[in-house]
Amino acid sequence: MIFKKLLAATAMLVAMASFAAVDVNKGTAADLDGIKGVGPAMSKRILDARKEGEFKDWPDLMQRVKGVKEKKAEKLSGEGLTVNGKTFGGAAPAEAKTSKPAKAAKP
Repeated sequence: MIFKKLLAATAMLVAMASFAAVDVNKGTAADLDGIKGVGPAMSKRILDARKEGEFKDWPDLMQRVKGVKEKKAEKLSGEGLTVNGKTFGGAAPAEAKTSKPAKAAKP
């Protein structure tokens, strides 16, 4: 009975460890390849881009790595990829977007 409980607990820990998040700034080629949707070609593009400096956020990753756009980022995030420990949070902010100042109310 104790053996079965120990075996079940060990299996649960292994299952949890297999879904450990991989940070794009820290992962090795093997770590990145372990993410469903990242193959050897994409992991090479990620590592090559990372040589220029760490990724600041998801929009930075999407801008610098060919083949990673919003849909792909969402899927990779769902599979456990993070950027600086953060999952993908939706639409990338537009770079040149400026907000217009509010108009003053007329007296």
